[in-house]
Amino acid sequence: MTKRSNEPLLWLLFSVGGVVAALLIPVHLFLFGIAFPLGWLNAPSYDALLALARGPAGRVYLLVFCILPLFHWAHRFRYTLYDGLQIKHLNELVNTFCYGGAIVGAIVATYLVVRIP
Repeated sequence: MTKRSNEPLLWLLFSVGGVVAALLIPVHLFLFGIAFPLGWLNAPSYDALLALARGPAGRVYLLVFCILPLFHWAHRFRYTLYDGLQIKHLNELVNTFCYGGAIVGAIVATYLVVRIP
């Protein structure tokens, strides 16, 4: 019996996280960093944003927005260290650091999103 690799799952998380990061982060930066402060668009009130974040769809959105880019970072950083810096002898340590960091970040994000009052 051959051992199944977890590589397809990691590549899936990498690609989905890259799509989320490429599509959603620039929109948020534009809205909350440029459009609302300059008055181009009316900024939503704190209560309106909190009501969105309290709903189930808002919580799922926040989790997707926070967690998937973490796994994109972990995979990209792993291959940067592995291939770019040629530290192939530390593969297990790098994997643990990168993906473990993404998992810890996902747990923290989930904890914070669940605790939204």
